[in-house]
Amino acid sequence: MTTMAEPGHFAAELRRWRGTRRLSQLDLAIRADTTQRYVSYLEQGRSRPGRTVVLRLAESLELSLRERNSLLLAAGFAPAFGESGVESAQLEPIRTALRSVLAGHMPYPALIVDGDAVLVEANAAFELFFEDCAPHLLGPPVNVRRLALHPDGLARRVLNLPEWGRHVTENMRARARLSPDPKLDAFAAELESYLPEATPGSDYLGFAVPLQLRTADGDLRLITTLMSVATATDVTLAELRLEAFLPADAETAEILRRRAANL
Repeated sequence: MTTMAEPGHFAAELRRWRGTRRLSQLDLAIRADTTQRYVSYLEQGRSRPGRTVVLRLAESLELSLRERNSLLLAAGFAPAFGESGVESAQLEPIRTALRSVLAGHMPYPALIVDGDAVLVEANAAFELFFEDCAPHLLGPPVNVRRLALHPDGLARRVLNLPEWGRHVTENMRARARLSPDPKLDAFAAELESYLPEATPGSDYLGFAVPLQLRTADGDLRLITTLMSVATATDVTLAELRLEAFLPADAETAEILRRRAANL
């Protein structure tokens, strides 16, 4: 099935993505098992690719499922990957399985967010992130990045906010470099505006900043692990992320165990 596409739209999109990935035409040709000349013809609009070729190029460019659909549309083809919606009956079995994973992570906090960092599911231990947060941040949909860094949210209890907050926003910036999105850039800028100036010490690692969080039961040190569904064929499912927090020391583990016992 084909759809109407503006002439040259696919060519421009292919050039843009190749530039974003910092690949030469030869690099892309080798990855996609084709020739540099053919890639050049595609980028000049001198050749029209078939659907299979578009998908092979998209995979070679390591595009997300949403981006692969967009590239197909630019070439005049219908999207290949469905987008069911997080509340759809089609994804309910997956959500049920993910709830089991969340429950199994107790007594440590864990949550599932969508591609916009909106909270989808969380286990009971994640309630500690809601404590003392302003009501305007807790009304659905809850954006967990804003909840974490807004002055009226979790930020007031984060003991290493300058360093940990920039760890969060730097990850967002890295994602934006891979998948340019003006909305993501604007959101990262908003969150950065909430953060105080950081003066990292000699032991600052950047990519591995534990969350130091003050609670009524004692100070916690938490590290984060991220999981995604690697073989998803649905856009919504592919964009879900499971974020699980683990104790960085024995004291944190004991506090979380005591808290869970009282839930």
